Amino acid sequence: MNQRRIGATSLSQLLGQWHHDTSRTPVYLQLTHALRLLILDGRLPLDCRLPGERALSTVLGISRTTLASALGLLREQGYLTSRQGSGSVTLLPEGRPPVSPLPITAPILDLSSASLSAGPEIHHAYASALIALPEHLNSTGYSGQGLLSLREVIAERYCARGLPTEPGEVMIVNGALNGLGLVLRLLTGPGDRVVIENPTYSVAITTIRGASCRPVSISLPAEGWDVAGLAATLAQTSPRLAYLLPDYHNPTGRCMDAITRQHVCAAASATRTTLVADETLVDLWFDTPPPPPLAAFDKGDNVITLGSTSKSFWGGLRVGWIRASRKTINALIQVRNTFDLGTPILEQLATVALFNESENFLPERRRMLRQRRDDSFSAVAELFPDWKTCQPEGGLSWWVELPQALATILASHAESVGIRMGAGPRFGVEGAFERYLRLPFTLSPPEMRQALVRLQPIWQQLVAQGSERSRGGIIV
Repeated sequence: MNQRRIGATSLSQLLGQWHHDTSRTPVYLQLTHALRLLILDGRLPLDCRLPGERALSTVLGISRTTLASALGLLREQGYLTSRQGSGSVTLLPEGRPPVSPLPITAPILDLSSASLSAGPEIHHAYASALIALPEHLNSTGYSGQGLLSLREVIAERYCARGLPTEPGEVMIVNGALNGLGLVLRLLTGPGDRVVIENPTYSVAITTIRGASCRPVSISLPAEGWDVAGLAATLAQTSPRLAYLLPDYHNPTGRCMDAITRQHVCAAASATRTTLVADETLVDLWFDTPPPPPLAAFDKGDNVITLGSTSKSFWGGLRVGWIRASRKTINALIQVRNTFDLGTPILEQLATVALFNESENFLPERRRMLRQRRDDSFSAVAELFPDWKTCQPEGGLSWWVELPQALATILASHAESVGIRMGAGPRFGVEGAFERYLRLPFTLSPPEMRQALVRLQPIWQQLVAQGSERSRGGIIV
């Protein structure tokens, strides 16, 4: 098996603005923090061979001694290993959490993951699933398409949203990302282009690259979607498919209106491009529900829809689905048989129970998230008045614009006070979005405020150092 490698230029692009010239932190520690963040984010894959020290130090503009000190510290912390003939290879520490100078009693606040903990409905759903399980025990438990009862519930939900769907047009998978991986395996090959929004869901970028495809980005404008740019890109690059997040886009929280959905489907039809619409966040609207699914505006079966329980219900419930034509579903089942024998029965039964009871708890979840959105907006406006945000229409996070390109260095420094963050470049390609952060509002209001209070002095110090640098001064 060939080991993954990354070139010096590619690694430099991933690192972004990692080096703050006037920081009191030694350069080798700044580089250590930035590389560790890449590994923890998943932007630098595990078991990946780093470039040689000579090439990397030249590209980064630092001495080999400085680079060697950073790599040496990462080895001590368990993030790199040296293998004979392979140089430095990435890994995660075994049996211990990431290094943090905080006291053990200090809580780690996670702002890198936009997800909620389980509510009481999850336990109730599993209890119901255990009661229903015996009638399935006389079967093998393997099903490439999934339980009929779950596919019927999902089909009914699509019909209610304006997209006529039959159970045969639904396939149950192990989460939306598993579904995306199946679609990529069916429709693409190494080197094929896949159009993505820029920014977009970070793990989707990793999945696309893991399929040896090349992401082609379409920048999102200040509002809405650039339909003309999408149409031109589809016509000029001939991608195998386009991956879109029309419903409470991750990370921006915006929702595609009905007219835009119609134009997007028309552009895909004109170029015969398959659209993959990820609806993972579709249930988390705040004021008004979204328009009908993107596939409802498609006249030629060009849209494959992905859904998931991870955001609406719980991330630990690894159940998702694909909605597509019967022909596509049958082809996906054949592809699935080569590496995946199905989704666990108990989880599928629990999902049926959750869907049947969803109207009893989803409204409260939406109300709670809307309140947390508003509370976090007030806290950010108070503590970080120079940060700009656009009100998300749904979803789980803010997309914050910073006044300076400090996202990566802020995220790396935040680890020192026990905060994990998602820097903007994680959600783009080729080192973009150094002036952006994704800031989830999933923590409780007291935890969110505590996290922001911890961040404030770090941000103020970085801004002060940047101002001093712009005036040509030196901090000693």
